Amino acid sequence: MTVLSQLTPGQQGTIHAIHAEQALYQRLNALGFRIGKQIALIRRASFNGPLHVRIGATDIILRESEAQRIQLDLA
Repeated sequence: MTVLSQLTPGQQGTIHAIHAEQALYQRLNALGFRIGKQIALIRRASFNGPLHVRIGATDIILRESEAQRIQLDLA
């Protein structure tokens, strides 16, 4: 298993767990981050900037610190 922040652009995986406090967990859940969903890393900004991820047909920009809390099973 790995965390979302460790992926390279083009890699994808399945969300296995989200390790976050309640407020962040609810926010991510509302954006579509749910256990069992496929997620792909589209782009990574330079200098530890935000990550551009895709869940289904939805594109989301996510902070590096938030991406470190999302555990994945690689596809």
